[in-house]
Amino acid sequence: MASAPAQIPTSFGHELRACLRCRLVKTYDQFRESGCENCPFFKMDEDHERVVECTTPNFNGIISVMDPARSWAARWLRIGRFAPGCYTLAVSEALPEDLQNICEEERVQYAPPKRV
Repeated sequence: MASAPAQIPTSFGHELRACLRCRLVKTYDQFRESGCENCPFFKMDEDHERVVECTTPNFNGIISVMDPARSWAARWLRIGRFAPGCYTLAVSEALPEDLQNICEEERVQYAPPKRV
């Protein structure tokens, strides 16, 4: 269980991206420099192509969560076990299959976005 807070986005422009697994929102540069606090097994900080594969600029809404375990909104969004930080309400893209396989190997849950 992650307890250290995730990085907060340094700007709120077009460079924002959301992790396709946990929906953490940071800038492209932040993912490139330090990866995803909830999904270190994607190794985004080591492979910059991975940032593009694991994140998307297409998402809806942002919620900031200070205490995920006690937040009803975090539980409702199924992010209650993730690091405190900024998260999107929804992503519309699925994680590529090879990265879904990494989740399976790491025994971490991945829930693809619901089809609308």
